[in-house]
Amino acid sequence: MNKNLKLVINNVFAEKNYKYFFEKNELKIILDLYAKMVSEGSWKDYGLNISSKQVGFSVFKNSTENATYKICKNFKPINKNLKYLITDSKGKILKNSSELKNLLTNINWKKL
Repeated sequence: MNKNLKLVINNVFAEKNYKYFFEKNELKIILDLYAKMVSEGSWKDYGLNISSKQVGFSVFKNSTENATYKICKNFKPINKNLKYLITDSKGKILKNSSELKNLLTNINWKKL
């Protein structure tokens, strides 16, 4: 028996930081959309912004410009429809929803 091994059952630190990011299924939805848009040539790069209030997936058409769109998840929204947002480069809300999948499906990104 190895005395150096420890079993960690309740990792409070991991649970605390986990809520301040996209969940696995949310990130998959966003990255699937990103891959589709990159293959079409519409998007070129992305970045992540993380704070205790919001996490954002910023989309760039060119690496040298400001983010064209930002897909955000609010952790403490004042309204349930403001949990997920799409904003423009100036922070103006273009679209919002309480469900990420509903927010990102059937959007004409070129007309936003």
